[in-house]
Amino acid sequence: MADKEAGGGDAGPRETAPTSAYSSPARSLGDTGITPLSPSHILNDADPVSEQQTFLVVVAIDFGTTSSGYAYSFTKEPECIHVMRRWEGGDPGVSNQKTPTTILLTPERKFHSFGYAARDFYHDLDPNEAKQWLYLEKFKMKLHTTGDLTMDTDLTAANGKKVKALEIFAYALQYFKEQALKELSDQAGSDFENSDVRWVITVPAIWKQPAKQFMREAAYQAGLASPENSEQLIIALEPEAASIYCRKLRLHQMIELSSKAVVNGYSASDTVGAGFAQAKEHVRRNRQSRTFLVENVIGEIWSELEEGDKYVVVDSGGGTVDLTVHQIRLPEGHLKELYKATGGPYGSLGVDYEFEKLLCKIFGEDFIEQFKIKRPAAWVDLMIAFESRKRAAAPDRTNPLNITLPFSFIDYYKKFRGHSVEHALRKSNVDFVKWSSQGMLRMSPDAMNALFKPTIDSIIEHLRDLFQKPEVSTVKFLFLVGGFAEAPLLQQAVQAAFGDKCRIIIPQDVGLTILKGAVLFGLDPAVIKVRRSPLTYGVGVLNRYVEGKHPPEKLLVKDGTRWCTDVFDKFISADQSVALGELVKRSYTPAKPSQLVIIINIYSSEHDNVCFITDPGVKKCGTLRLDLTGSGGTAVPARREIQTIMQFGDTEIKATAVDIATSKSVKVGIDFLNY
Repeated sequence: MADKEAGGGDAGPRETAPTSAYSSPARSLGDTGITPLSPSHILNDADPVSEQQTFLVVVAIDFGTTSSGYAYSFTKEPECIHVMRRWEGGDPGVSNQKTPTTILLTPERKFHSFGYAARDFYHDLDPNEAKQWLYLEKFKMKLHTTGDLTMDTDLTAANGKKVKALEIFAYALQYFKEQALKELSDQAGSDFENSDVRWVITVPAIWKQPAKQFMREAAYQAGLASPENSEQLIIALEPEAASIYCRKLRLHQMIELSSKAVVNGYSASDTVGAGFAQAKEHVRRNRQSRTFLVENVIGEIWSELEEGDKYVVVDSGGGTVDLTVHQIRLPEGHLKELYKATGGPYGSLGVDYEFEKLLCKIFGEDFIEQFKIKRPAAWVDLMIAFESRKRAAAPDRTNPLNITLPFSFIDYYKKFRGHSVEHALRKSNVDFVKWSSQGMLRMSPDAMNALFKPTIDSIIEHLRDLFQKPEVSTVKFLFLVGGFAEAPLLQQAVQAAFGDKCRIIIPQDVGLTILKGAVLFGLDPAVIKVRRSPLTYGVGVLNRYVEGKHPPEKLLVKDGTRWCTDVFDKFISADQSVALGELVKRSYTPAKPSQLVIIINIYSSEHDNVCFITDPGVKKCGTLRLDLTGSGGTAVPARREIQTIMQFGDTEIKATAVDIATSKSVKVGIDFLNY
């Protein structure tokens, strides 16, 4: 005899909900409840996801915090990965295989330009006119830092005006879509249709589910795919993409920091500096060719890995650092995620933030805030100047780094304070930063290194925590990838802290690792076999009330039956291994034979030990509403079976409810943005 009943929905007359602290969702519901039929069981019949569509090309978009780009590969020649055309523009001292993630809207809020073009146009506007235009940069972090992300979340442009985040993300993705289709059409000599393309967009693994869903919604709005044709778009996790690419590495395509042996004729002590310089030279020579051959082999480094070996991918980008632990499963070399992704907002932006704090210390926070609003383009200039010097920072550097101050900074400061920038520097007693007569801030290498310290310390500390975990104790390799991995200071810190624990490897074109891996993932999505569920999922049910076991405030008496309301019936726990395409099934039956509709509410939580749907941190993320009318005159069995299935795949989760008697079914994608 079944002893629980699932919480209902909005079909019956609403009673007024009690106003106690334990306000119970189930109290206000009508008779739409259900009770389980079967013991819980997991069905491991992973759905063979049939490939109805074949795509001519895979295009991956790496939508980064500081810079973005795309790459593609034709499915007919998967060993060739093409990185997008060179972008017009570019900065001194910064190699531009990618373009800055900056977007400019007209005063009427229409899309104007993206990347270098947006920056240069904005920069050339008259300051008074510039205030009307909406310029946004580094806005991707907003998705990580917003706790209650919705479709209506706002972003703030440089002039202080607010715009809808969804719109900005959609504009940016649409821009990449148009650029890529144009390049593909030019290459093919005929028009490429969007329907020929499988799109892959990368997101940080540590993003919460709402942010991942937000990216998908923005892509739908940009026309990359549609909800009806959702498999045309894959949301890939950045460290997973990096991991897939690292498997293909040959020895000449990487720099090993930790080896005591000689690599490429350099000893370990030379490797960090000289080896990287040599590698950069090699990359520079190859930069003209934008096509990378990925040999259809397992790379040499990979051939040393055996079944069960573990490795860590540290993906350090502009905004976040993502740490993922993978394990090899032979013979195909599939990847299994061993430990749920961790990390945090410790990207290279942290260094920019420290520089800004330093400027506030010297010139006053009130001035810097005003300057950013009044001269936004000059502020952008100053940060570009800092960026190229930031890239020149190195552990063994002895000569100072000069950062040019824009004329309008010097001029505006004099108006604002009534004395010169030089005077401010003398007075500020920040002894590492001097004024040079050419109108530059002269920073000692120590001062520059100090700006890196908080961010690098956070990364090392996070890695230390990770290495404490039993699952991570026997890691063989650490792959350092992402744009920030180019920083010699970070390389040295990782090497010093972990060089004795595992081998530390940096792919040569480290900033493009994720992009290329994402293309490989799009060509063969089945390569990632097992992930960790980031959340606990379940449905709200009612159990038979047991005195002394259930809290009295959960008691609900219905037709003489005593129920305990709001029970969380678990489908899968946080951090449980989930195979791709795995189905979890439960069977329920309507509480009352006369019911015409049942409603199943799906909930999620970051915690593992959830008892009630009213527990702190439990969020509703889906509703299945099944109409039970119309069994077409056939006798409906006394105990009607309603099967509920959750399928865990990709970064999306789908839920289905089937009425076995009538074969009616409803499907829903788990939704984290609209509840």
